[in-house]
Amino acid sequence: MIEKSPTEITQILQEWNDGNEDAKERLMPYVYDELRRQARGLMSRERDGHTLQATALVHEAFMQISKQSGIDWKNRSHFFGIASLLMRQILVQHARTRAAAKRGNSPIHFSLDDVQVPVEQRAESLLALDEALEELAKINPEQAKIVEMRFFGGLSNEEIAEALGISVRSVVRKWGAARLWLYRALQQ
Repeated sequence: MIEKSPTEITQILQEWNDGNEDAKERLMPYVYDELRRQARGLMSRERDGHTLQATALVHEAFMQISKQSGIDWKNRSHFFGIASLLMRQILVQHARTRAAAKRGNSPIHFSLDDVQVPVEQRAESLLALDEALEELAKINPEQAKIVEMRFFGGLSNEEIAEALGISVRSVVRKWGAARLWLYRALQQ
């Protein structure tokens, strides 16, 4: 990874905001290792024998990020927060596709389909977590974002605080409340 300070990465993101298409290409070498770290964190929560690779998840997420328009990139933490959300969505969509195939329904085309992912309980757990997060987002969108950034993105409390513009203490408090809410929701 090319070493860049958060300020330099933010500058590249600002160039992207300003319509500089070259900025997207310049950004990847600076953020790739962190995206892989996030993806590996996500994949470490998967059951043993899971064959989806972190690299495929990173590439799919970056392709989706590159297609986005209208995002006003605020800083490095904001970028990684969006990336973690996209990786979550990719995994959830992949689990839904696999679950549909398991039930015998026609699978929806998904760009990671060539990677074999065992569905069984892990897919069901991921889908249950996704549904619970959607419910939490209706009640408390900020808590849901904190869960996404922390659980799916592997961001630290400090990075989440920076991305959301709140104190680290607030992140810790809201993370605890969100975990409790999700625990109760998933027990039902």
